[in-house]
Amino acid sequence: MSKHSDDSVNPPDVSIAPSGPDSSWAFSRYEQIRPRLPVMPALAGRAPCEHQPSLLELFEHFDAFVLDGFGVLNVGEAPVDTAAERLDQMRAAGKIIMVITNGSTQPAAVTAAKYRGWNLGLADEQVISSRDALEQAMTEYPATMRWGVAAPENARLETLSGQTVRLTDDEASWQNLDGFVLLSSLEWNDARQTRLHQALAEQPRPLLIGNPDLVAPREDRFSLEPGYYGHRAADAAGVPLRLFGKPAPEVFAMAQARIDASAGRAVPGARIAMVGDSLHTDVLGAAAFGWRSVLVLSHGLFRDQPIEPLIEASGIAPDFCVHHT
Repeated sequence: MSKHSDDSVNPPDVSIAPSGPDSSWAFSRYEQIRPRLPVMPALAGRAPCEHQPSLLELFEHFDAFVLDGFGVLNVGEAPVDTAAERLDQMRAAGKIIMVITNGSTQPAAVTAAKYRGWNLGLADEQVISSRDALEQAMTEYPATMRWGVAAPENARLETLSGQTVRLTDDEASWQNLDGFVLLSSLEWNDARQTRLHQALAEQPRPLLIGNPDLVAPREDRFSLEPGYYGHRAADAAGVPLRLFGKPAPEVFAMAQARIDASAGRAVPGARIAMVGDSLHTDVLGAAAFGWRSVLVLSHGLFRDQPIEPLIEASGIAPDFCVHHT
């Protein structure tokens, strides 16, 4: 397989998203930021991307299924039509079910409640979000840290450690800050992004990204997510950033601990499937952590696109590809 640095895959500058970002742009931008992501391990002789119709055909291969949210369980604010049935079949087969979502606007319990509203039957302890990893990491910093947070008013910033200030267009919200947290891209705008670049250039400070995704699949478009804005800021100001959520390892470690507790034993990574719609977050993160992976093709980031050229270009190879959850 070719390496991710192949210039034919990386346009000279794709750091600024087009007005209507698509999966081709997202793939190129993910490739551009590969130095900040985990390294894809060798496949150890396994053939990549064995195609199957759905997750149902993979039950014999795995004891635990760890599902992404956007692109696997839902597209935008609507559940995938096969999601509830598939989860019921997993339960009937005795499979351990977990969710890892990079959605960080709200605490994981809020997301779990949303899933229950869709009749997906997921308990709070079955849902882990990138926000969980972020909240844990923020306790490592002094309690006196004053964080400027990109988030809407309903984001429940009281669960974050330290002192938090919601970043707005008001210049006062940008004063006397010790670091920045990009929790959500809802209500974020170009003026605030420019102000973030200026603030980091004037005084380098910690930059924490609660959601590493560049885009998320909606019903009729892709939305730009905190990872997109975080990488732009790091590029512009020349500062490091910390990513929380897939593909970073912390959320995988949290899920592994809960899977082992549910099974009453250590479940080997070869028997755990990360099911996602993104090569650079779900598949890469799972492979780097020692799990296997399943890429969903029909209702996520690469919906209805040929996937083999992208696997070849990036060197990121899922173990299985399914057309529907």
